[in-house]
Amino acid sequence: MKANDTEPTAAPPLLQLKEVGRTFAMGEVSVEVLRNVSLDIRRGEFLAIVGPSGSGKTTILNLIGGLDQPTVGRVLYADRELTRASAAELTRYRRTEVGFIFQFYNLVPTLTARENVLISTDIARDPLDVDETLEMVGLQDRSRHFPGQMSGGEQQRVAIARAIAKNPELLLCDEPTGALDFETGKRVLRLLVDMNRNLGKTVVVITHNAALAEVADRVVHLRSGEITEIKTNEQPIAPEDVVW
Repeated sequence: MKANDTEPTAAPPLLQLKEVGRTFAMGEVSVEVLRNVSLDIRRGEFLAIVGPSGSGKTTILNLIGGLDQPTVGRVLYADRELTRASAAELTRYRRTEVGFIFQFYNLVPTLTARENVLISTDIARDPLDVDETLEMVGLQDRSRHFPGQMSGGEQQRVAIARAIAKNPELLLCDEPTGALDFETGKRVLRLLVDMNRNLGKTVVVITHNAALAEVADRVVHLRSGEITEIKTNEQPIAPEDVVW
């Protein structure tokens, strides 16, 4: 099923999926993970993609992040067709345009918080100041600590700082609160909202937790590889008010 958001566009699309499908080979069996998905992601919006495990959320994130290619259809970033890009072009896209935030942090354990952020700026075109970025996420006093000396919430904040220090246009978040307790999860969600509202970053969060989607501008509901609904939140709630 293809679902299109037909509401008036408040801003030009930053990224577009056009009739995208993705099939994986599992031995002699082909598994269709996405089918006929069309979606516009607007510049500067906070978008949540919600669905149960196996619905295709991570596959969509990988496609718009340039980590994978669709079996059919087109993916465009600012009118640049990622589905026609070379491996080198996709690498540049990931380095300069996209910041990734994962559920399990993926920090380098032998590097301090500051060093973990610094390595992302080395490959960026126009990076933010590392110390200012750590201050932005409230970790200026923990910059010389190693991941093993930090709580889960602190490690996730380092991961967010690492992603935004590249100064990307697009922040892609894969279950960013999934490994955190309730209160820490809300603090991390507040950081993502602030990155969107204060820095103008386009934020895409995928989650199985529908409650988190209440902070987003729009919510894409995904089931069995198809978009079933695209909903606009007229008044997104504050992260502090989220209950799950």
